[in-house]
Amino acid sequence: MGKIRYGLEDRVFVVTGGSRGIGLEIAKELIIQGAKVAICARKAEALNAAKEIINGGDNLIAVPAHIAKEEDVENLFKTVLARFSRLDALINNVGMNIITPGIADTDTALWQKIMDTNLNGTFMCSRGASKIMREQKKGKIVSVSSIAGRRASPAMGIYGIAKAAIEMLTKVLASELAQYNIQVNAVAPSMVKTEFSKPFWSNSIIHDQVVKTIPLGRLAEPLDVVHPILFLASDAADFITGQTIPVDGGATAV
Repeated sequence: MGKIRYGLEDRVFVVTGGSRGIGLEIAKELIIQGAKVAICARKAEALNAAKEIINGGDNLIAVPAHIAKEEDVENLFKTVLARFSRLDALINNVGMNIITPGIADTDTALWQKIMDTNLNGTFMCSRGASKIMREQKKGKIVSVSSIAGRRASPAMGIYGIAKAAIEMLTKVLASELAQYNIQVNAVAPSMVKTEFSKPFWSNSIIHDQVVKTIPLGRLAEPLDVVHPILFLASDAADFITGQTIPVDGGATAV
């Protein structure tokens, strides 16, 4: 796209999970907008492939990192500061789900794995970013939640609980960091057509059932989520904090 401008030229962004799906589209659009971007993901080969797709030149770096590991998160932000000298916005995009049985039948290891990536990683990255932003007295943190965090969804119980916690984390951080001129918000998409959700939308029966719940009559595309995120990361959203905006085609309005 690039036709909608957000005033992000030379702003420095960290995008977690930037090697594919929504994260990749966020990074691509930020480069178009003139921002400087650091993407992270666990697999170096996926990051290298993403770098070629994004084609960001000197404005793009890729840092291998498992966001649920403190040492990886610390290295991520040290690398960003060494390269770009500041940090204007963190986009907590990483998310993962493993189709799960009922909560009562879930083992602890599976619970921990899903929580580590979705919730604990978001916490650690937000904590790392806020340390930098407090010194700057300015910054934006935007997290990707889900409408699965607002209503129970089959096979997504742990994921939904983690996303619900991210919405509360957003409120708490917004309250605590407001004194430093840091705004913290989130978006809550409905199902988005990415590889992450392909096991659901590639099934025609599930696809049609989901679409019936969406007044706009279709599934979200990645860019439907990207632009609300960029708005929240821009100066236009300086008086918005502690909010989670549904990006769901009206699904939670009915």
